[in-house]
This record gives sequence, structure tokens and C-alpha cells, in this order.
Amino acid sequence: MSQEISKNTEQCRIDKLEAMLVQQPHDCFLLHALGLEYSKSGNYTKSLDFFKQVLVVDENYVGTYYHLAKLYERLGQESEAMDIYQQGVMIATRLKDMHARNELLMAMDELE
Repeated sequence: MSQEISKNTEQCRIDKLEAMLVQQPHDCFLLHALGLEYSKSGNYTKSLDFFKQVLVVDENYVGTYYHLAKLYERLGQESEAMDIYQQGVMIATRLKDMHARNELLMAMDELE
């Protein structure tokens, strides 16, 4: 029963986020949040779609690189994951976001 409640709660969050996205279709926070929610629910196709949309809207939304690459890893697509990590490192370096850069580099090291 607790799994059923959990699924209902997940779906409720997804529904709320999607309703907000209708009003703000280019909101990176909402797109990223939906990517995370769909990933948690096991809908990796939708998760990929939302994470990719974030980077189309704003390539500087650095946190998405980590989560998108981790999702590719989970799907067994290591070369895609590595490509996304590398892109994220370049963006984080350009933005002087050393914390994000270091997290991406550590994730890359773990993948190698």
C-alpha cells in the first residue's frame, strides 16, 4: 500500500509541475524538476526529453549535465554520458562554477 501512495504522490508532483510548465514552457527549473521526477518514477524516456529540453533552453543550466549524464550511465550509454560530462565541464569552467566543475570531473573519473 505504501508503494501505491508513493506512486500517487509522484504522479501528483508530476501533474503539478506539468501544469506550471504550461504557463511557463521555458522555465528551466520546471523542466529540470520534471526530468528528476520522471527519472525517479522510472520513465527514463521522458526524463531524457526534459533534461535535453533544459539544455536547449539554457545551455548554462549546469546541474542538468550531471543528472543527464547519470541517466545515460543508468541506461548503459557510457559514451553519451562521457560526452555530457565533458560538455558540462566546459560550461562550468566558462561560468567559473568550480563546485559543479569538480563534481562533473569526479563523476567522469568514476565512469572511466
